[in-house]
Amino acid sequence: MTTNGPATGRTLRVAAQVALNAPSIFNTQPWRWVVEEQSMQLWADRARQLLVADPDGRLLTVSCGAALHHAKVALAVAGHTADVQLMPDPAEPDLLAEVRIGPDHEPTSDERAAYAAISQRRTDRRAFTGEPVPVLVVQRLIALAEREGTHLAVLRGGEIDDLAILAARAAELQFADPAYRHELAAWTAAPNAPANGSGVPAETAVSPSPRRVPIREFAPPGLPTLDPGDGTDAGTLYAVLFSDEDGPAAWLRAGQALSALLLAATAAGLAGSPISDVTEHTLTRERLRHVLAGIGAPQLALRIGYPPAGTPPASPRRRLGEVVNLTG
Repeated sequence: MTTNGPATGRTLRVAAQVALNAPSIFNTQPWRWVVEEQSMQLWADRARQLLVADPDGRLLTVSCGAALHHAKVALAVAGHTADVQLMPDPAEPDLLAEVRIGPDHEPTSDERAAYAAISQRRTDRRAFTGEPVPVLVVQRLIALAEREGTHLAVLRGGEIDDLAILAARAAELQFADPAYRHELAAWTAAPNAPANGSGVPAETAVSPSPRRVPIREFAPPGLPTLDPGDGTDAGTLYAVLFSDEDGPAAWLRAGQALSALLLAATAAGLAGSPISDVTEHTLTRERLRHVLAGIGAPQLALRIGYPPAGTPPASPRRRLGEVVNLTG
Protein backbone atom coordinates (compact mmCIF):
# COMPACT_ATOMS: atom_id res chain seq x y z
CA MET A 1 0.00 0.00 0.00
CA THR A 2 1.26 3.53 -0.80
CA THR A 3 0.07 6.91 0.33
CA ASN A 4 -1.19 9.22 -2.43
CA GLY A 5 -2.47 12.74 -2.88
CA PRO A 6 -1.79 15.91 -0.90
CA ALA A 7 -0.58 14.06 2.19
CA THR A 8 2.28 12.61 0.14
CA GLY A 9 3.18 16.04 -1.18
CA ARG A 10 3.33 17.42 2.36
CA THR A 11 5.53 14.52 3.44
CA LEU A 12 7.96 15.25 0.62
CA ARG A 13 8.07 18.93 1.52
CA VAL A 14 8.89 18.02 5.11
CA ALA A 15 11.67 15.73 3.87
CA ALA A 16 13.12 18.60 1.82
CA GLN A 17 12.98 20.82 4.89
CA VAL A 18 14.78 18.21 7.01
CA ALA A 19 17.45 18.02 4.29
CA LEU A 20 18.34 21.66 4.99
CA ASN A 21 20.30 20.35 7.98
CA ALA A 22 22.73 18.32 5.86
CA PRO A 23 26.45 19.15 5.94
CA SER A 24 28.00 20.73 2.86
CA ILE A 25 31.34 22.08 1.73
CA PHE A 26 31.84 25.60 3.18
CA ASN A 27 28.20 25.27 4.28
CA THR A 28 27.18 26.33 0.77
CA GLN A 29 24.04 24.12 0.81
CA PRO A 30 24.32 23.84 -2.99
CA TRP A 31 21.05 22.08 -3.73
CA ARG A 32 17.45 22.78 -4.59
CA TRP A 33 14.37 20.59 -4.61
CA VAL A 34 11.43 20.51 -6.99
CA VAL A 35 8.58 18.94 -5.05
CA GLU A 36 5.48 17.49 -6.71
CA GLU A 37 2.60 15.54 -5.20
CA GLN A 38 4.13 12.11 -5.76
CA SER A 39 7.84 12.78 -6.21
CA MET A 40 10.61 15.28 -5.76
CA GLN A 41 13.75 16.08 -7.72
CA LEU A 42 17.14 17.03 -6.36
CA TRP A 43 19.01 19.58 -8.47
CA ALA A 44 22.52 20.98 -8.16
CA ASP A 45 22.60 24.71 -7.51
CA ARG A 46 25.58 25.75 -9.61
CA ALA A 47 25.36 29.35 -8.40
CA ARG A 48 26.69 28.04 -5.08
CA GLN A 49 29.57 25.99 -6.47
CA LEU A 50 33.09 26.74 -5.27
CA LEU A 51 34.84 27.33 -8.57
CA VAL A 52 38.34 27.33 -7.05
CA ALA A 53 38.13 24.70 -4.30
CA ASP A 54 35.71 22.48 -6.24
CA PRO A 55 36.03 23.24 -9.97
CA ASP A 56 34.48 19.97 -11.18
CA GLY A 57 31.59 20.12 -8.71
CA ARG A 58 32.57 16.87 -7.05
CA LEU A 59 32.16 18.14 -3.49
CA LEU A 60 29.01 20.02 -4.49
CA THR A 61 27.60 16.66 -5.56
CA VAL A 62 28.81 14.96 -2.37
CA SER A 63 27.01 17.71 -0.43
CA CYS A 64 23.83 17.08 -2.39
CA GLY A 65 24.15 13.37 -1.63
CA ALA A 66 24.19 14.20 2.08
CA ALA A 67 20.96 16.21 1.65
CA LEU A 68 19.44 13.27 -0.23
CA HIS A 69 20.23 10.90 2.62
CA HIS A 70 18.72 13.29 5.17
CA ALA A 71 15.53 13.38 3.09
CA LYS A 72 15.46 9.57 2.90
CA VAL A 73 15.77 9.32 6.68
CA ALA A 74 12.87 11.75 7.08
CA LEU A 75 10.72 9.72 4.70
CA ALA A 76 11.59 6.47 6.49
CA VAL A 77 10.55 7.86 9.87
CA ALA A 78 7.35 9.19 8.27
CA GLY A 79 6.56 5.60 7.30
CA HIS A 80 7.66 5.48 3.66
CA THR A 81 10.30 3.78 1.62
CA ALA A 82 11.99 5.96 -0.98
CA ASP A 83 12.45 4.87 -4.57
CA VAL A 84 15.55 6.84 -5.57
CA GLN A 85 17.01 7.09 -9.06
CA LEU A 86 20.41 8.74 -9.30
CA MET A 87 21.25 10.83 -12.39
CA PRO A 88 17.88 10.01 -13.98
CA ASP A 89 18.26 12.12 -17.15
CA PRO A 90 21.54 12.15 -19.12
CA ALA A 91 20.36 15.32 -20.87
CA GLU A 92 20.08 17.10 -17.49
CA PRO A 93 23.38 16.59 -15.61
CA ASP A 94 22.27 18.97 -12.85
CA LEU A 95 19.27 16.75 -12.09
CA LEU A 96 21.02 14.59 -9.53
CA ALA A 97 18.22 12.39 -8.23
CA GLU A 98 14.51 11.71 -8.39
CA VAL A 99 12.74 10.46 -5.28
CA ARG A 100 9.36 8.73 -5.39
CA ILE A 101 7.32 7.49 -2.47
CA GLY A 102 7.51 3.73 -2.18
CA PRO A 103 5.53 1.22 -0.12
CA ASP A 104 4.63 1.93 3.49
CA HIS A 105 7.45 1.22 5.88
CA GLU A 106 7.85 0.59 9.60
CA PRO A 107 10.85 2.68 10.68
CA THR A 108 13.66 0.82 12.42
CA SER A 109 15.27 1.90 15.67
CA ASP A 110 18.39 2.91 13.73
CA GLU A 111 16.33 5.11 11.42
CA ARG A 112 14.63 6.76 14.38
CA ALA A 113 18.00 7.35 16.01
CA ALA A 114 19.39 8.84 12.80
CA TYR A 115 16.39 11.15 12.50
CA ALA A 116 16.80 12.34 16.10
CA ALA A 117 20.48 12.97 15.42
CA ILE A 118 19.76 15.32 12.49
CA SER A 119 18.84 18.23 14.78
CA GLN A 120 21.69 17.43 17.18
CA ARG A 121 24.54 17.01 14.70
CA ARG A 122 27.12 19.75 14.37
CA THR A 123 30.25 20.02 12.30
CA ASP A 124 32.51 20.07 15.34
CA ARG A 125 35.99 21.42 14.62
CA ARG A 126 37.06 21.42 18.26
CA ALA A 127 39.81 19.09 19.45
CA PHE A 128 38.45 15.72 20.52
CA THR A 129 39.46 13.96 23.71
CA GLY A 130 41.85 11.05 24.20
CA GLU A 131 39.04 8.51 24.62
CA PRO A 132 39.12 6.17 21.61
CA VAL A 133 36.09 5.44 19.47
CA PRO A 134 34.71 2.01 20.49
CA VAL A 135 35.50 -0.87 18.16
CA LEU A 136 31.82 -1.73 17.72
CA VAL A 137 31.10 1.83 16.59
CA VAL A 138 33.98 1.69 14.10
CA GLN A 139 32.64 -1.58 12.70
CA ARG A 140 29.18 -0.08 12.37
CA LEU A 141 30.53 2.95 10.50
CA ILE A 142 32.37 0.70 8.07
CA ALA A 143 29.18 -1.29 7.48
CA LEU A 144 27.13 1.87 6.92
CA ALA A 145 29.56 3.09 4.26
CA GLU A 146 29.30 -0.25 2.48
CA ARG A 147 25.49 -0.12 2.67
CA GLU A 148 25.58 3.18 0.76
CA GLY A 149 27.79 1.75 -1.99
CA THR A 150 31.09 3.20 -0.75
CA HIS A 151 33.96 2.19 1.51
CA LEU A 152 35.50 3.56 4.70
CA ALA A 153 39.22 3.06 5.22
CA VAL A 154 40.20 3.53 8.88
CA LEU A 155 43.69 5.02 9.10
CA ARG A 156 46.28 3.65 11.50
CA GLY A 157 49.67 4.81 12.75
CA GLY A 158 51.78 6.13 9.89
CA GLU A 159 48.71 6.54 7.67
CA ILE A 160 47.45 9.22 10.06
CA ASP A 161 50.85 10.90 9.84
CA ASP A 162 50.50 10.82 6.05
CA LEU A 163 47.07 12.46 6.34
CA ALA A 164 48.55 15.19 8.56
CA ILE A 165 51.24 15.91 5.98
CA LEU A 166 48.67 16.07 3.21
CA ALA A 167 46.42 18.40 5.22
CA ALA A 168 49.33 20.76 5.83
CA ARG A 169 50.33 20.58 2.17
CA ALA A 170 46.76 21.26 1.04
CA ALA A 171 46.62 24.38 3.22
CA GLU A 172 49.95 25.56 1.84
CA LEU A 173 48.86 25.10 -1.77
CA GLN A 174 45.44 26.67 -1.31
CA PHE A 175 46.46 29.70 0.73
CA ALA A 176 49.19 30.46 -1.82
CA ASP A 177 46.40 30.98 -4.38
CA PRO A 178 44.79 34.47 -4.21
CA ALA A 179 41.66 33.15 -5.92
CA TYR A 180 41.21 30.56 -3.17
CA ARG A 181 41.70 33.15 -0.45
CA HIS A 182 39.05 35.34 -2.08
CA GLU A 183 36.63 32.41 -2.36
CA LEU A 184 37.21 31.41 1.25
CA ALA A 185 36.54 34.98 2.41
CA ALA A 186 33.29 35.06 0.43
CA TRP A 187 31.95 32.08 2.42
CA THR A 188 33.23 32.95 5.88
CA ALA A 189 32.77 35.76 8.34
CA ALA A 190 34.69 38.30 6.26
CA PRO A 191 32.88 41.60 5.60
CA ASN A 192 31.79 40.48 2.14
CA ALA A 193 30.34 37.16 3.33
CA PRO A 194 26.76 36.56 2.13
CA ALA A 195 24.15 37.09 4.82
CA ASN A 196 21.90 34.44 3.35
CA GLY A 197 21.86 31.66 5.91
CA SER A 198 24.94 29.89 4.61
CA GLY A 199 28.71 29.96 4.90
CA VAL A 200 31.01 29.33 7.87
CA PRO A 201 30.68 32.01 10.56
CA ALA A 202 33.65 32.63 12.85
CA GLU A 203 31.80 31.30 15.89
CA THR A 204 31.78 27.80 14.34
CA ALA A 205 35.46 27.93 13.34
CA VAL A 206 38.26 27.23 15.81
CA SER A 207 41.50 28.95 16.60
CA PRO A 208 44.70 27.01 15.81
CA SER A 209 45.78 24.45 18.39
CA PRO A 210 48.09 21.40 18.50
CA ARG A 211 46.43 18.62 16.53
CA ARG A 212 47.53 15.30 15.16
CA VAL A 213 45.99 16.37 11.84
CA PRO A 214 45.67 20.12 11.12
CA ILE A 215 42.19 21.63 10.73
CA ARG A 216 41.40 24.12 7.97
CA GLU A 217 41.43 27.72 9.19
CA PHE A 218 38.10 29.28 8.20
CA ALA A 219 37.97 32.49 10.22
CA PRO A 220 39.78 35.62 9.01
CA PRO A 221 42.50 36.86 11.41
CA GLY A 222 41.26 38.96 14.30
CA LEU A 223 37.74 37.57 14.55
CA PRO A 224 36.66 35.68 17.69
CA THR A 225 36.43 31.94 17.14
CA LEU A 226 35.30 28.85 19.02
CA ASP A 227 37.62 27.64 21.77
CA PRO A 228 39.17 24.39 20.48
CA GLY A 229 39.30 22.94 24.00
CA ASP A 230 42.11 21.19 25.83
CA GLY A 231 42.18 18.00 23.74
CA THR A 232 44.61 17.14 20.97
CA ASP A 233 42.50 14.62 18.99
CA ALA A 234 44.50 11.83 20.64
CA GLY A 235 41.56 9.41 20.58
CA THR A 236 40.17 10.55 17.25
CA LEU A 237 39.20 8.12 14.52
CA TYR A 238 40.59 9.24 11.16
CA ALA A 239 39.18 7.62 8.05
CA VAL A 240 38.91 8.10 4.31
CA LEU A 241 35.60 7.69 2.51
CA PHE A 242 36.30 6.32 -0.95
CA SER A 243 34.47 4.80 -3.90
CA ASP A 244 35.22 2.33 -6.67
CA GLU A 245 34.18 4.79 -9.40
CA ASP A 246 34.74 8.52 -9.62
CA GLY A 247 31.76 10.18 -11.30
CA PRO A 248 28.58 11.99 -10.26
CA ALA A 249 26.70 8.84 -9.18
CA ALA A 250 29.66 7.77 -7.03
CA TRP A 251 29.88 11.27 -5.54
CA LEU A 252 26.20 11.14 -4.63
CA ARG A 253 26.69 7.78 -2.93
CA ALA A 254 29.66 9.21 -1.02
CA GLY A 255 27.47 12.06 0.19
CA GLN A 256 24.79 9.66 1.36
CA ALA A 257 27.44 7.65 3.17
CA LEU A 258 28.85 10.80 4.77
CA SER A 259 25.41 11.68 6.12
CA ALA A 260 24.87 8.14 7.42
CA LEU A 261 28.26 8.13 9.16
CA LEU A 262 27.87 11.51 10.83
CA LEU A 263 24.34 10.76 12.02
CA ALA A 264 25.38 7.38 13.42
CA ALA A 265 28.33 8.99 15.18
CA THR A 266 26.07 11.66 16.68
CA ALA A 267 23.59 9.02 17.86
CA ALA A 268 26.48 7.23 19.59
CA GLY A 269 27.47 10.37 21.52
CA LEU A 270 30.36 11.23 19.21
CA ALA A 271 31.07 14.24 17.04
CA GLY A 272 32.67 14.58 13.65
CA SER A 273 33.80 16.84 10.88
CA PRO A 274 34.75 16.20 7.26
CA ILE A 275 38.30 16.89 6.08
CA SER A 276 37.68 17.75 2.46
CA ASP A 277 40.68 20.01 1.81
CA VAL A 278 42.97 17.02 1.26
CA THR A 279 40.85 16.07 -1.77
CA GLU A 280 40.34 19.57 -3.18
CA HIS A 281 43.76 19.85 -4.82
CA THR A 282 44.74 17.34 -7.48
CA LEU A 283 48.17 16.75 -5.96
CA THR A 284 47.00 15.95 -2.43
CA ARG A 285 44.03 13.92 -3.60
CA GLU A 286 46.30 11.74 -5.73
CA ARG A 287 48.67 11.26 -2.82
CA LEU A 288 45.76 10.32 -0.60
CA ARG A 289 44.89 7.68 -3.18
CA HIS A 290 48.39 6.28 -2.64
CA VAL A 291 47.73 6.12 1.11
CA LEU A 292 44.81 3.85 0.16
CA ALA A 293 47.22 1.76 -1.94
CA GLY A 294 45.37 2.89 -5.07
CA ILE A 295 42.30 0.77 -4.36
CA GLY A 296 39.72 3.50 -4.95
CA ALA A 297 38.92 7.16 -5.46
CA PRO A 298 39.12 9.16 -2.19
CA GLN A 299 36.16 11.51 -1.82
CA LEU A 300 37.05 13.03 1.55
CA ALA A 301 38.57 12.24 4.90
CA LEU A 302 36.81 12.66 8.19
CA ARG A 303 37.52 12.76 11.90
CA ILE A 304 35.23 11.32 14.54
CA GLY A 305 35.70 11.35 18.29
CA TYR A 306 34.44 12.33 21.70
CA PRO A 307 34.03 16.10 21.87
CA PRO A 308 34.81 18.37 24.84
CA ALA A 309 31.97 19.57 27.01
CA GLY A 310 29.36 21.84 25.50
CA THR A 311 27.83 22.04 22.06
CA PRO A 312 29.23 24.22 19.26
CA PRO A 313 26.86 26.68 17.61
CA ALA A 314 24.76 25.47 14.70
CA SER A 315 25.77 26.68 11.27
CA PRO A 316 23.24 28.97 9.54
CA ARG A 317 20.66 27.45 7.22
CA ARG A 318 18.87 28.80 4.17
CA ARG A 319 15.12 29.41 4.24
CA LEU A 320 12.94 26.67 2.87
CA GLY A 321 11.48 28.94 0.18
CA GLU A 322 14.97 29.52 -1.21
CA VAL A 323 15.60 25.82 -1.65
CA VAL A 324 12.25 24.22 -2.53
CA ASN A 325 10.09 24.84 -5.61
CA LEU A 326 6.55 23.48 -5.45
CA THR A 327 4.71 22.27 -8.53
CA GLY A 328 1.34 20.73 -9.09
